Amino acid sequence: MAVVIRLRRSGAKKRPFYRIVVAHAAYQPRGQYIESLGYYSPIEPVQLEVDVDRAVSWLNRGAQPSETVRSLLAKTGILAKWRGEDQTETATEETAVEETATE
Repeated sequence: MAVVIRLRRSGAKKRPFYRIVVAHAAYQPRGQYIESLGYYSPIEPVQLEVDVDRAVSWLNRGAQPSETVRSLLAKTGILAKWRGEDQTETATEETAVEETATE
């Protein structure tokens, strides 16, 4: 059975609050889940908290994030950590490319 990382909606009407959970793909979005990795609140002020070590662990085991979760993990830098990329090196390389292009 495939394992996915997705958002599980909770909260009141017009006040969404999402838990980032690991679940079997066959489970309903509001149904059972294996583990909760964090939460995301899109209401101002936007709040996003994810357990980095557990998220990387599940990605290493083959869990597939949904598109929304993938973008949230990318914003927090978890996908870069999972791929083994160092964010400071990437930023330095981009700056060097921009400086070369302007000269």
